[in-house]
Amino acid sequence: MKSTLLLLGALCLATANVMAQRMDDKTTHSPYIQAVDEYCPAPGQFINTMPKYEAGDNAQTMAAKCTNLLKDNNKGTVCLGAWGGYITFHFDHSIANISGQRDIYLQGNATQADLSTTPGGSSEPGIVMVSQDINGNGLPDDPWYEIAGSADRDSTDKMLYRYSVSYTRADMQDVPWTDNRGNNGVVPRNAFHAQEYFPQWLNSPLTFTGTRMPNNGVNEGDDEPYWVLRFYNYGYVDNKPNKDTLACSIDLDWAVDPITRQHADIKFIDFVRVYTGLQQVCGWLGETSTELLGAEDLHLQASIEAIRNATDGINTVSGHHDEQATAWYTLDGRRLNTPLSGINIQRMPDGNTRKVVIR
Repeated sequence: MKSTLLLLGALCLATANVMAQRMDDKTTHSPYIQAVDEYCPAPGQFINTMPKYEAGDNAQTMAAKCTNLLKDNNKGTVCLGAWGGYITFHFDHSIANISGQRDIYLQGNATQADLSTTPGGSSEPGIVMVSQDINGNGLPDDPWYEIAGSADRDSTDKMLYRYSVSYTRADMQDVPWTDNRGNNGVVPRNAFHAQEYFPQWLNSPLTFTGTRMPNNGVNEGDDEPYWVLRFYNYGYVDNKPNKDTLACSIDLDWAVDPITRQHADIKFIDFVRVYTGLQQVCGWLGETSTELLGAEDLHLQASIEAIRNATDGINTVSGHHDEQATAWYTLDGRRLNTPLSGINIQRMPDGNTRKVVIR
């Protein structure tokens, strides 16, 4: 069975302005990852080991293993494999877009090369996407927006938008791929990692669609190869060392529609997705693969306060809906057959409307 994993998301219309937001019912909230929703890596030399695949694992158990590594700032390492491989996660609250501030800090394992005279080292940048739980079902199935990093401005002519790659399983061999630009290649095996490179719980062929960044690997060696993966300025995961908190943090004001590339006016987000942005092989280093170690809401209290302010005027919190209601709508005005989990608009027989939270 073919697996198709779209990173672009649905074409976003006017939904970016919707003020749906969520907050788990708990006394103390955490600024860190609460749970991983999806783990869909591309093939790579660390796949099936970070986290470890075991016989019988499926998408749900592998996502749970990622949660154990990343939840509450555990700083475990999750590898995303070659271009397109991704992870999706959420916090225990919506993250607010606070004007003039970076909103989310994302950690990778990038380092500066000791012998290089240029800014770079083990930079394996991952592209960030964000989504708001507009339909209130707790699943990452709403429109997605891409965070436009520095390459969107510095290397516009070299960025490949609407790029697509398909990987085909080839047990214990180089993993072949083809793209939608007429190119092909392999994720090569090497002497350092003996396990299967294709994610064993996913079907083949495995197809991803999204944005491909320009290659950053340069061999600066003379007699011996010395690969340096040069840094981009900002806007990505696993691009610069974590101590550079500014470069490792994103501003939700950078969000764009992934298809039109137009600015998206986002007030809150509920899900974050990170995917490997490069399709390159650098000699003995092998394929470039993004690693994620954690994520943090940089303004937890401001997010909580923004949620409380935005939900003022909600009349009811209930586990069932009022059968006297004549109609139900989403916050952006779409009529519903039945109310959804989350915030709904309820129209009563007298014509009045009110916001209602359904749990």
